[in-house]
Amino acid sequence: MSIKIHFEGVFNDPGAETVAESLTKKAFNQLVNKTGKGNEFLGWLDIPDQMTQEKIEEIQNCADRLSAQSEIVVMIGIGGSYLGARAVIEALQNPFYNLMEKGETPKIIYAGHHISEDYLHHLLQLLNHKSYSLIVISKSGTTTEPALAFRILKEHCEKKYGLEESQKRIVAITDASRGALKQLANKNNYQTFVIPDDVGGRYSVLTAVGLLPIAIAGFNIEQLIAGAAKMKEELFQNDDPNSNVAMQYALYRNLLYNKNGKKIELVVAYEPELFYFIEWFKQLYGESDGKEGKGLFPTGAIFSTDLHSLGQYIQEGERHLFETVISVEKSQFKVTIPYDEENLDGLNYLQYRSIHEINQIAEEGTRQAHISGGVPNIRIQIPEINEQHLGEMIFFFEMSCALGGYLMDINPFNQPGVEAYKQQMFKLLGKPK
Repeated sequence: MSIKIHFEGVFNDPGAETVAESLTKKAFNQLVNKTGKGNEFLGWLDIPDQMTQEKIEEIQNCADRLSAQSEIVVMIGIGGSYLGARAVIEALQNPFYNLMEKGETPKIIYAGHHISEDYLHHLLQLLNHKSYSLIVISKSGTTTEPALAFRILKEHCEKKYGLEESQKRIVAITDASRGALKQLANKNNYQTFVIPDDVGGRYSVLTAVGLLPIAIAGFNIEQLIAGAAKMKEELFQNDDPNSNVAMQYALYRNLLYNKNGKKIELVVAYEPELFYFIEWFKQLYGESDGKEGKGLFPTGAIFSTDLHSLGQYIQEGERHLFETVISVEKSQFKVTIPYDEENLDGLNYLQYRSIHEINQIAEEGTRQAHISGGVPNIRIQIPEINEQHLGEMIFFFEMSCALGGYLMDINPFNQPGVEAYKQQMFKLLGKPK
């Protein structure tokens, strides 16, 4: 198995662990047999098996068409409608790609993920001078943030290219048969892809929602799906909580929360390209676990950067958190420390060692310090960052999240609390009832 999991300084009570293992096995059976709460939203379990070569080719052909006509592709969506794609793209992409004058694939820019007038103004100014296409992602077409952005960008596209040409530059990923966006797509003859009814937004990264933008960015969506399928096969054929990594992760998160009083999970990576993977994690677990007065608060950090802002608190602050570290064994490239004759910075003792080697030592030293300071540590280890291993991680975290919800006896696939802010906002805006 590519993903390895290690536990250090975690809760240790054999009696409690035995009970928790039994409950985890029950949760596993509920999930794979689709008998638990919210089982009508378990379509994501089948995606790795049902994503046929024909479907992949349809997505890739659309990606190639948009790429050929665009310097920029604007991805319009919020939450699960954009975070999964952005997580994969930014994990794989050269971090300076969007600063290059010209690349092999279009620049991916995001909109509809907040309500900022200045952001949209600057985006429109940019699009005045660039060839572009739009991907709009929404099941309903009425979610406020993306709907506002799409209305504005659709008008700009139509004025710039004309109605007929703009229709070739807009792709809608939406419901199969209903909703405002589906109606608009039918009226304007946009190419469309379907968000399955049984897949919630935060579990949708392996559908066209994530795969189309990832393909436009030039990455191998077939390998991404293959990684998820490999992980599913390994997890589904093993119902032992002591060796199934998804069950292990769900079990120890639950023990740390219920038996050890931990309320916050700090997800950490030592590779900055995983920043948006952590953002995707935060939404997946926050919306899935945080309900009925329950749930760990998911947050994240990039080390060693955030050690210079949060490190003191993590080491000696209130003992209400634990760390989950995404640890990457191998870097893509090698940069070594040169010898310096003057050695004013005192770093000659590191000469010819690679930056990744030093980063790994920083990770190990930090982990030891935090464990000694009373911060339990779960380390999730992957060989390297590529499409296959990201696909494996996506399915691993999705399955662990679902298992954790069942361990807390909640429905991990709904999000009733999200509607509260919307209702108050609509009331203040004066939206007609």
